[in-house]
Formats: sequence, C-alpha cells, structure tokens
Amino acid sequence: MNHHTLIIGTRTSRLAMWQTKHIISLLQAAWPGLECRTEPFVTKGDKTLNQPLPQIGGKGLFTWELESALRDGRIHLAVHSLKDLPVENAPGLTLGAIVGRADVRDVLIGLTLDDIPLDGVVGTSSLRRHAQLRRLRPDVEIRSIRGNVETRIRKVTEGQYDAAILAAAGVTRLELGEHIAQYLSLTAMLPAPGQGALAVQCRADDTQTLELLAAIHNPNVAAAVTAERAFLNGLGGGCATPVAAYAELVNGTLHLTGLVSALDGKRQIRVTGTGMDGRTLGMELAEEALARGAREILRHV
Repeated sequence: MNHHTLIIGTRTSRLAMWQTKHIISLLQAAWPGLECRTEPFVTKGDKTLNQPLPQIGGKGLFTWELESALRDGRIHLAVHSLKDLPVENAPGLTLGAIVGRADVRDVLIGLTLDDIPLDGVVGTSSLRRHAQLRRLRPDVEIRSIRGNVETRIRKVTEGQYDAAILAAAGVTRLELGEHIAQYLSLTAMLPAPGQGALAVQCRADDTQTLELLAAIHNPNVAAAVTAERAFLNGLGGGCATPVAAYAELVNGTLHLTGLVSALDGKRQIRVTGTGMDGRTLGMELAEEALARGAREILRHV
C-alpha cells in the first residue's frame, strides 16, 4: 500500500517518545517500507507543572494540541496512553488502533507499603490512587507530585517524598525498573481504566491511515479497555475522579471489576461482573455502582 510519509504527533517526554517509536515499529513490521516521521508537541499539561492535575482540568490536558493538529491535517496520527484520553471521541477523530497493555499494575517507588514510616509522605496526583492508598495506609500524608516519570522518581530519590505511586507500564517501558520498591496487587490498588494500553488516534475520515492502523489493532485489548472506559463513562467520570476499573478476557468472556472510592478511603463500592460485550458490561456495572451509592461518593469529591 503506497502512502506518503506518515506524520506522527508526539509529546516530548521520553515515555511519549518511546510509545511513538513502539507504534512506528509495529506499523513498519505490518507494512514494510512505510516511511514515518515524528512531529514533537509540548502540551498544556506538560507546561503547567506547578499545579495538581485535577485543578487545571484533567480532561484533554495532554491531548488538545495533538488533536487540533490532527484536525488541521498537520499530522496523520497521535499516540496516547489510553488512560489520558477522555472517554468520548473528540469530534472528527477516532481511535484507529488500541494496542499494547503492558503490566496494568501500579508500583511504589522508594519504599514498600510496609516500610513507609508512620506519617510518611507519599506522592501522587491521582484521586484514584489517593483514595485506595488511604485505605491501605490511613496514616500517611499524600502530596501532589507532578512531572514526567523520571522527574517523579528523582523527587523520591532526592528525599522530597518517602515514596510515590506510578504506573508499572511507564516505569518498565523506560527501563527504570530498578527503582520499583513494590508492585501493588490489583486487590490493593485497582488501576485506571485503560492503564497500560496505547491508543492511536487519527481522523475519522482518513481511510488510508485507518487501513494502516487496522493491521496493528489488538481486538482483545480493545474489548477489555472498552469495558473499563464504559464503566467510567457510565459514572459520568473523567480522569479526575476516584474511579478504577480492570477487565480481562478469559476464554472469550470479559471479567470486569470496577471501584468507586471516597477520598478518605472509608466508603468503597466494588462491583464485578462478566459479559460478552465490553460497552454493555461497563454500563451495567456502572448502573449497579450508582444504585449502591456511587453518585453520593462522587458528589463529595
């Protein structure tokens, strides 16, 4: 299939560059001879490092610049961590491929859960991690931590925090695994919807790029993350909410666990279910969570 050079927009962090190169290698394996070029972008989320994420409007913070470049035709595709993307497709754009899914767990950098001192300081800007950590260690002080993966690890090694919670995927993709003190089990720390998966965004009417991307799309990963994101969507939640979800496909059946947790960790609603269709399953479990009081919890956040 002959195609002019494919231009891929990327954020400038090392992790974003890794993700973009990874997608290029998948595309070039599927389409030998395909030429790709990267176009770097610094997003609002990358620039506004002095405020906690929820305050500067979590949704679209890392994606807006890339999305407008897609619409203008300056780039053909953009690679995102799926958990950074708002649940609704941006107007005129679509996800041409969902791939990957590294380890979905969260990790502690610095010290393990048991080794963090009484009243120790733990860094996270995620309400989801905050709420679940409260339940595990109600004594610790939770402080916002911003910056890319390397910056956050450095802030811990410099002693600004006793520990920080990060996604395993980002740490291991950057080969920084030696800094991991502990992998948190899925029962202790349920991940963000879509965690570990990569999404490739393009214009909805760009049939040529859509055809290229179809070759690398992973339907099994897509089914699982669709269920997780439908759960989040059904609760009316964006990424700045204490909502977690994890689904996996077992013998063709999806198993989904969803969690809504009060920030103090005291009230928690956990729902589980199975189904064949991710969107339906996610919506059903969201309705169950709402029936059990999730709306009350989310209203207080």
